[in-house]
Amino acid sequence: MSFRVVEQCRPRLNRSELAVPGSSPSLFEKAANSPVDAIFLDLEDSVSPDQKEQARQNVIQAINDIDWGTKTLSVRINGLDTRWMYRDVVDVLERAGERLDVIMIPKVGTAADVYAVDMLVTQIEEAKSRKKRLGFELLIETALGMANINDIAAASKRNESLHFGVADYAASTRARTTAIGGPNSDYVVLTDPDAGGGRHSTWGDVWHYAIARIVVAARANGLRPVDGPFGNFSDAEGFKAQARRAAVLGCDGKWAIHPSQIVLANEVFTPPAKDVDRARRILAAMAEAESAGRGAVSLDGRLIDLASIRQAQNLVATADRIAVGA
Repeated sequence: MSFRVVEQCRPRLNRSELAVPGSSPSLFEKAANSPVDAIFLDLEDSVSPDQKEQARQNVIQAINDIDWGTKTLSVRINGLDTRWMYRDVVDVLERAGERLDVIMIPKVGTAADVYAVDMLVTQIEEAKSRKKRLGFELLIETALGMANINDIAAASKRNESLHFGVADYAASTRARTTAIGGPNSDYVVLTDPDAGGGRHSTWGDVWHYAIARIVVAARANGLRPVDGPFGNFSDAEGFKAQARRAAVLGCDGKWAIHPSQIVLANEVFTPPAKDVDRARRILAAMAEAESAGRGAVSLDGRLIDLASIRQAQNLVATADRIAVGA
């Protein structure tokens, strides 16, 4: 291991994160009563310019009045390049209560963007004597943000998670697609001709690099990597396939832009019971070996090393958080 120890952010369940437009207060109670792990009340993309002010008032009232249970509660503010951002931060922090957990910052392009919001939030917390220190969720959804992702991930002690905003990222990189996430039929590998001249094609994941890059930057800074939206909410199997790819790469969870996607995300990002059971047996076997003075141990015919133990600890910790809903 490196001499530098990576400080981990506050652990939170983030298997599923539901996007709720701030302009649709009729959806707030339904979101609060859903099985989702995290909710962000949106003041940005899902709210039209003529509804920004009212949406902000709706969100403030909802934070104060609704019982959100143990869910992580977030507000996605407007971008730093808009006229609404500063008032989003000021009004929400000055008028909403202590229930808010994190702020989601969209289209983060540089570390300075995070610094700017951090400065404003810090001043408000001190001026209003807020007891809870807010965390940051950072949306990586531009080529600039991806290019600066390492500095962004390390820009503030408030940082908790990096999220992949696939739609704006596609627009920023001028990717040839109008879909929100999912595969592309042109992104394929074509085999050489076989003996009969036949050729076969295999679809690839056009978003593989972006998600893998977010995972590396997040984990290197002790943050949670979270995959973003999957636009076709009528395609449950497509959603789960994308979620499984993100989970394999190391993501903690995925957005839900429709309530039907919540259960799907929770299912994919909940460790299988058989894996958790094996992880617990690995930890038990290692503890027994240590008490007997042995430095190595095997289980089910396989050698257990330090990497296996760390993997097992991660699985068990996730399972324990799911069990208590925190």
